Amino acid sequence: MSDKFGFKPDFDMMKTLGEFRMPALPNMEALAAAQRRNIEALSTANRVALEGAQAVARRHMEIMQNSVTEMTEMMKAFSTADAPQDKASKQAEIAKLTYEKAVGNLQEIADLIQKSNAEALSVLNKRFAEAMDEVKGLVTKG
Repeated sequence: MSDKFGFKPDFDMMKTLGEFRMPALPNMEALAAAQRRNIEALSTANRVALEGAQAVARRHMEIMQNSVTEMTEMMKAFSTADAPQDKASKQAEIAKLTYEKAVGNLQEIADLIQKSNAEALSVLNKRFAEAMDEVKGLVTKG
C-alpha cells in the first residue's frame, strides 16, 4: 500500500541504490591510444597530400620549362622556312604537336593528383576501419 505521494512504506532507498549498477566506464587508456592513432593517421594523410601537391607543382614547373624550350626551338624552325606553303605546313605541325603535348601534360598532372588523393584517402580509410574494430572491441568488453 502507498501513501498519498505514491511511496510504499516498506520501500528501502538504500537497498535500491545498492542494486543500482553504473554502466562500465570506457577504458580511458584505450580511448587515449585510439585518439593518438587517429591524430597520427590524419597527420600521415596530410603529409601524403602535401607531398603529392609538391610533386604536382614540381612536375608542372618542369612541363612549363620544357614548353618554353620547345616553343623557342619551334619558333626558330618556323622562322627558317622560306616558302609560304612551308610556313603554313610548319605552323599546322606546331599547332598539332602543341595540342597533343598539352593534352598529355594535363593527363599526367591529373593522374598525379588522383594518385596523391587516393593515397591520402587510403590512410584515412584504413584508420577508420581500425577505429570501428576498436569501438566494437570496447563495446563487447563492457
